[in-house]
Amino acid sequence: MQEDTEVLTAEEAAKLLRVSTKTVLNLARDGALPGEKIGRAWRFLKSDLLDYVSGRRKAGVS
Repeated sequence: MQEDTEVLTAEEAAKLLRVSTKTVLNLARDGALPGEKIGRAWRFLKSDLLDYVSGRRKAGVS
């Protein structure tokens, strides 16, 4: 799977960002972290998270 389409769980996103899962979920709920809720679980594109951390992309911007 290519990096730009790799889908991560909240736990995997937290590990990538080196923060707690609770922090990832709070940021996602607040709209600060780009992600989608599917059912009861959040999913994140790895490329979106890397862009967010580098400041190249803000949540809610396509």
